[in-house]
Amino acid sequence: MIRVVIVDDQELVRAGLRALAVHEGDVEVVAEAGTGRDGVERVREHRPDVVLMDVRMPGTDGIEATRVITADPALGAVRVLVLTTFDEDEHVVEAIRAGAAGYLLKDVSPADLRSAIRVVAQGGSLLSPTVTASVMRVAAGASPVGLDESRLAGLTPREREVLEQVGRGLTNDEIARALFLSPATARTYVSRLLARLGARDRAALVVLAYETGLVRPGG
Repeated sequence: MIRVVIVDDQELVRAGLRALAVHEGDVEVVAEAGTGRDGVERVREHRPDVVLMDVRMPGTDGIEATRVITADPALGAVRVLVLTTFDEDEHVVEAIRAGAAGYLLKDVSPADLRSAIRVVAQGGSLLSPTVTASVMRVAAGASPVGLDESRLAGLTPREREVLEQVGRGLTNDEIARALFLSPATARTYVSRLLARLGARDRAALVVLAYETGLVRPGG
C-alpha cells in the first residue's frame, strides 16, 4: 500500500485527488492539508511515501514546503510529486531544484496520476514532456557558452556520457543500448552520478545536464 499526503488549498481539489488516487486500491491517503506549512506538519506526522503538493498556496507555498521536506534527513524516504494548474517554466525548474521527484499538471488523466504516484513511490522520477521542455527553455537562456567544468569536475568520460543521455531524457535501458552497456551497468552509472553530484534523483540530473551545458536545447 502506497501512503499519500495531499497538500492543496482547495478542499474540492483535495477530494477529487483522493478519489482518483485510491481508485484501484493500492494507494491510501493518510492525511490532507490546505497550506504548505500544515502540509509539512502532516508529512512529519505520517511519514508518507508520496506527497501530492500544490504550488500556489497562501503562506508557505508548495515550492518552499517541498524544500523543507526534502532537506529534512528524517524525511529522506518521502517523495514529493508537484501537481498544479500552472505550467510556467520557472515553477517547473524551481520544483525540481527544491527536490521534487516529479511535476504534473492537474489536467493529467486519472490513470497517469496513479501511474505517477507508483513511479515516484518506487524511487523513480517523473519527467513528462512538459517538464523536459520547460527545463530546455530555461536552459536556453541560462546555459554557459561552454561546459561548466567546475560542476563536472571528477566525472570520468563515461560518466559524462551517461549524464548527457540522462539529460536527453533516456531511460536506463535506452542508455544501455545507446552506449553499448548492460542495463545493470547503466543503472550503476546513474546511481554513481547521483552520489557524486549530490543529486536527489534523476530529475535533478536532467537540470544539471542542461545548466552545465553538457546538453543544449536542440542539440
